[in-house]
Amino acid sequence: MSGQLTAPKTLCLLRLSAIGDVCHATAMVQQIQRQWPSIKITWVIGKVEAAMLEGLPGVEFVVFDKSAGLQGYRDLKRQLSGVTFDVLLHMQVALRSSLASLCISAKTKIGFDKARAKEGQWLFTNKRVAPMEQPHVLDGFLGFAQALGIKTEKPSWQMPIPDDAQLWASEKLAGDKPIAVISPAASKAERNWHVEGYSAIAEHLSERGFQVVICGGPTTAEKLLSEDIVSHCKYPVINLVAKTSLKQLLAVLKLAHLVIAPDTGPAHMAVTVGTPVIGLYAHSNPHRTGPYYYQQYVVSCYQQVVQQQYGMPVSKLPWGIRAKGSTLMNGISVTQVKDKIRQLIADHYPEYASEE
Repeated sequence: MSGQLTAPKTLCLLRLSAIGDVCHATAMVQQIQRQWPSIKITWVIGKVEAAMLEGLPGVEFVVFDKSAGLQGYRDLKRQLSGVTFDVLLHMQVALRSSLASLCISAKTKIGFDKARAKEGQWLFTNKRVAPMEQPHVLDGFLGFAQALGIKTEKPSWQMPIPDDAQLWASEKLAGDKPIAVISPAASKAERNWHVEGYSAIAEHLSERGFQVVICGGPTTAEKLLSEDIVSHCKYPVINLVAKTSLKQLLAVLKLAHLVIAPDTGPAHMAVTVGTPVIGLYAHSNPHRTGPYYYQQYVVSCYQQVVQQQYGMPVSKLPWGIRAKGSTLMNGISVTQVKDKIRQLIADHYPEYASEE
């Protein structure tokens, strides 16, 4: 399909989750729309992710409820009954997604190349994207636009943030201090840094003149982690954990001057609204899953950990291999994070650079 000249009139995108991956997929969607403004796009997506992207121009969302079991597939089939798309971009390798693809009628179904089409995804498609050597997830997704014959550009985003969400964020964060957001919790607790580290960094940022804000989702673990960090910090911290919708969180991240986060959705949400991110990594390769435009600010012990666990350097191992262990994030030091804060401020906010 790489030489295709005629634009498809209808396109279905299948990417259910997660927040970060959906952010990456949005950049790809908006590149397609720039080249083919009249294309009709339907996106089969998860419920939480749909809440973040609601109002995305030119895209109709069909929510797939993965918790509904067989009924979720029946509902999807019913919603798309009688519709045949010109193209399906099957952008999730999980078997659940491949089964969902059976509910979608499309002339052409494009999936990953065979090396990346895990869990038998290649059995559910009739075209594949071109193979890539060690891509970032976002670049891997751009391969789907390239498979349609689109010449891709540097990724950019137009995220749908309603006025009421922006107003809410600006009221919550009113004041004359620059804003530093810490989003401390990943979906798996082992990817979180420790309370002592987060609180030391919150104090450091406060001493540099920042208003520190903690954000995150509504789970008990996230609430407890944020309360622990706040209680260890001797300066006032605004705790917005479990107090924002995803739209409001996008607005908060847009107002922020910098974000500090492990491998978690808000790190990628921040990238979409142009806010620099300091990513904290130990389990996954930041060159594959790190904040796309802010790799220079990543603090990572991933390479050393992988070398120890597998007895060979990352370059000799399969791309994207994960490190295992519940204490790996302890390999990140407070000093390393402070150094990245200093570098980020010097690069983006020199007016605050001298405030030690």
